[in-house]
Amino acid sequence: MSTESWADGETLASDQPRWLSDEEQEAWRAYVRLAKLLFRQLDRDLHPYGLSTNDYEILVELSEAPKRRLRMTELADLTAQSRSRLSHQITRMEAKGLVRRDACDGDKRGMFAVITPRGTATMERVAPSHVESVRRHFIGQLTPEQLATLKQASQPVLDQLRRIRERD
Repeated sequence: MSTESWADGETLASDQPRWLSDEEQEAWRAYVRLAKLLFRQLDRDLHPYGLSTNDYEILVELSEAPKRRLRMTELADLTAQSRSRLSHQITRMEAKGLVRRDACDGDKRGMFAVITPRGTATMERVAPSHVESVRRHFIGQLTPEQLATLKQASQPVLDQLRRIRERD
C-alpha cells in the first residue's frame, strides 16, 4: 500500500479518502455557492446587452491582444474552455458580428479569433456597466485587505490548475 504526503503534513494511504473537515467543507461550499451565484448575477447583468459572461470574457481577451486577435488554442486556454466549446461559442459570436475567424498563415489547421469593429463597439458600450456590476456584487463587498488575502489564497490553486492543464 502506497502513501501520500499532503500540504498539511498528514500522510495517508493513497487508497483511503481524505474527507474534508467541517471547516474545510464549509469553506468549499461557500466558495462554490459564491462562484455560481456571482457568475449567475454577472450573466443577468450582461443579458440586456445580448451577452453572456463567456462572450464578454472572449471580447476582453481579444480586445487586449496584439492585433486584437488570438489563436483559437490560446484563447481556449485563456478562457479556460475546451477547444470544442470555444469553437461553438465563437460560431455564436460570429453570427452576432462580434468576432470573425481568420486563417493562420503557414498553418492550415490553425485559426485566429479576431474582434470585429462591432465587437469593439460592444465592448466600449458594455464595459462600464460590467465593471460597475463586478464592483457592486464583488469588489465592493470586500475590504482591500480581504481582496489582497483572496488574491494571495487563490494563487497556489491557480498555479496548480495551470500545471495540470499544461500536462493535458
